[in-house]
Amino acid sequence: MSMIVNRRDLDFIFYEALGLDKLLQSDRYADYDRESLDAMFDLCQSIAEEEFLPCAGKLDANEPQFVDGQVETIPEVKQAIAAFKEAGLCASGYDADVGGMQLPWMVDQALNGMFVCANNPIHIYLFLTQGVANMLNACGSDELKDKYLGPLVEGDWFGTMCLSEPQAGSSLADITTKAEPLEDGSYKISGTKMWISGGEQDLSDNIIHMVLAKVPGGPAGVKGISLFLVPKMRVNDDGSLGGRNNVALAGLNHKMGCRGATNTLLNFGEGGDCLGYLVGNENQGLANMFHMMNEARISVGMSAVMTALGGYLYSLDYARNRPQGRDLANKDPQLPQVMISEHADIKRMLMTQKAFVEGAQMLMHYSAQIIDHQKISDDAEQNQRMGLLLDLLTPICKSWPSEYCLEANKLAIQVLGGYGYTREYPVERLYRDNRLNHIHEGTWGIQGLDILGRKVQMHNGAAVAILREEVQATIDSASAYPQLAVYCTQLTSTLDQVEQTIAAVVACDDNSLALANATIFLDAMGHAVIAWMWLIQAVAASAGMVKGESTDQDFYAGKLAATGFFFRYELPKAKASLELVADLDSTCFDLTAEQFLGQ
Repeated sequence: MSMIVNRRDLDFIFYEALGLDKLLQSDRYADYDRESLDAMFDLCQSIAEEEFLPCAGKLDANEPQFVDGQVETIPEVKQAIAAFKEAGLCASGYDADVGGMQLPWMVDQALNGMFVCANNPIHIYLFLTQGVANMLNACGSDELKDKYLGPLVEGDWFGTMCLSEPQAGSSLADITTKAEPLEDGSYKISGTKMWISGGEQDLSDNIIHMVLAKVPGGPAGVKGISLFLVPKMRVNDDGSLGGRNNVALAGLNHKMGCRGATNTLLNFGEGGDCLGYLVGNENQGLANMFHMMNEARISVGMSAVMTALGGYLYSLDYARNRPQGRDLANKDPQLPQVMISEHADIKRMLMTQKAFVEGAQMLMHYSAQIIDHQKISDDAEQNQRMGLLLDLLTPICKSWPSEYCLEANKLAIQVLGGYGYTREYPVERLYRDNRLNHIHEGTWGIQGLDILGRKVQMHNGAAVAILREEVQATIDSASAYPQLAVYCTQLTSTLDQVEQTIAAVVACDDNSLALANATIFLDAMGHAVIAWMWLIQAVAASAGMVKGESTDQDFYAGKLAATGFFFRYELPKAKASLELVADLDSTCFDLTAEQFLGQ
């Protein structure tokens, strides 16, 4: 039993629930078939289990150190990255025209997910670099791409995104980093950036920072933000490295989780000119940065899923092999102990993990599939339609796994009992690693404001209408299986309530009050979407039970049991949350700072 991947579940999602084989028939992905992808999964699983997983605990206990102004990392990190690079996996997420493998994104997410589960701190460097390269390819000039894109794709250089500042946090309107234009077309960058993952390390020859800054004289607030490529080491015209670019490491942030990946405070231009190069046009930096951030938000959700999968697989294996106690119906001490996997409450905790992890994993691959279909389709109208749906799903992709897959990690600790809280077992480390996903790429609260304040209302509610149509298509498919009828009715009722809640919010004249409980709406909306994901899986599992091999019956029965669990134990929770939002409850909104403790 692998501790980093459930290959049977991946096959189910790809080929039974989402129809990856049909996608592989397109010209774009014609180089791949199921056999070649299975071989690639075998390779990735081997490298992840042999190079990434063994050093995860050591890296957590020996985080990078700030020594004489530079970072020192344990040698196992370089060895793992070297194995990843030698296998050509740095190119997995790019198109062929820039030297990439041109894999379907849903496949790329699954391949990289193994490495996330095995050792997320190492993978953070790789994930950030892919986002930087894709953003540069989408928004950068030919000159910048010619100079910087190749080494990023090949994994010789790594990348970062530099948004936050100590005084501004998530409020990008208040950033103060400046970019002063120079006569040669470059800019002089000055300022400080905070919380920069991978901002300094001893793993790559160069680091390419994507920096948000303001050009003097530009518009106020976010409208005056521009995006700049700022290399750690200057790059000569022939591609060779020049001298340092005056990007200084001011300190390392010591986090509760993902401790093996550097998180930094950087000063730009403190010791001399720091040169940056405009990506796109001036004052369009935030829009350009969102090319990376939207990709990153889905990847953060996938990170939460895979980190929780690691906890689930470990706690399941532990529960199957840990004898303790006896059946409550017969407590005779002379009888042999039973495995704790036989206790009802352990089953509940394991099923909760399964429902959260596999439901969220389905959402991640469903969303990735939308992108893959857009890349092979010439139907502009359908691409726009599915693009709106993806816009609506993105804050859920980022936030729901960050909350509920973290809950799965918590339950993994509980399954192990006291052992779960010790560092001799990986589940407490996985919990700490996953806790950061709530913060990465926008907090839960920010995503709530995004979905309720913008996404559900855009184009007069077009995205919600599309969601309803897609869910109805699943319900229509489920009608072939009478045992799923109760779930169809329940999901329809929940979506009715979602639409009624949105209508109540839109009708409110006070926008601050209307959005006061946006995070609670996001949570409830996420439950509705995950219920839909489970209904998709239930349809596929029902079909599999009819025509599948006898050896698959337990697998399919487990999928149907998880569907029933989510609809009975979890989806009803959305009702009370949606009622609170629709009522425009002001309990928290009306509080003053003094009321928490008194004057």
